[in-house]
Amino acid sequence: MTVSYDDFAKLDLRVAKITAAEPIPGKSKIIKGVIDLGDGDTRSVIIGGAQHYLPKDMVGRTVIAISNLEPKKLAGVESDAMLLAADIDDCPFWLTVSGDVPPGTRIK
Repeated sequence: MTVSYDDFAKLDLRVAKITAAEPIPGKSKIIKGVIDLGDGDTRSVIIGGAQHYLPKDMVGRTVIAISNLEPKKLAGVESDAMLLAADIDDCPFWLTVSGDVPPGTRIK
């Protein structure tokens, strides 16, 4: 399946900084996080891979997020963005940028 450039252009991909993360009671594969998308725009997100990463190890990471997805509720937590990751054997490797790129920077 191919995607048109117009469809791709609808995605709002941005650099984000994970500012908080905590376990979700009763869940072993996901954690609750908060990301900073710049200019005071913070979002709650569900972060996969809790069996591989402690919440404290996620805080401070620079990641790539899709910021205009329809919100989705998982485990009672509303997720207002999606973090992008490569997946190897159900272990996420978070997409990032090299260098010091501020939160909110758009990906083109």
